[in-house]
Amino acid sequence: MTFLSGFSIGLSLILAIGAQNAFVLKQGLLRKHVFLVCLICALSDAILITLGVMGFGEIVLAYPWIELFSKYAGAFFLISYGLISLYSSAKNTHNLLPSKDSKDSISSTVITCLAFTWLNPHVYLDTVIMLGSISTQFSETHLFGLGAITASFAFFFSLGFGASKLTSYFEKPRTWQILEVCIGATMIILGINLLI
Repeated sequence: MTFLSGFSIGLSLILAIGAQNAFVLKQGLLRKHVFLVCLICALSDAILITLGVMGFGEIVLAYPWIELFSKYAGAFFLISYGLISLYSSAKNTHNLLPSKDSKDSISSTVITCLAFTWLNPHVYLDTVIMLGSISTQFSETHLFGLGAITASFAFFFSLGFGASKLTSYFEKPRTWQILEVCIGATMIILGINLLI
């Protein structure tokens, strides 16, 4: 029961459309470094959830500069990435099939994925503070944390590899343009919300 509670609560928190999920979706559609991206996201969540269950949330609350740094660095990153996506949507050369677009190296993909995860203050709120505080309601906190971690792995790998089923829709340049505009607008809005 404790495991299932952790799984369901963890899944409900991660399902919200955000910058990290949009990035995983895009990588899945491009079929580029999908396993690595999913693994980084899930392992990062596992680390943060473990810290939350172990009580690290109190440290984050005690040192507000951690959240403050994450807030401004995350806002800068999200707005910059959003502007790049909007610029990409306007390019005339946006007619490549997703599987043939190979400009991003593994290192740049890893850095971008880590930035989406670790520069997002909401991830600390959801995983470290919220899940950490909810876990105290259960006697077996380790089972609650394990359930939340399992939900994270299941979600990211489903999203990343499930996105390839939509590839046929994204063979049209117009569909890619719409996706880039949606991702760009989402990133910019999230970045501005962090500053507000």
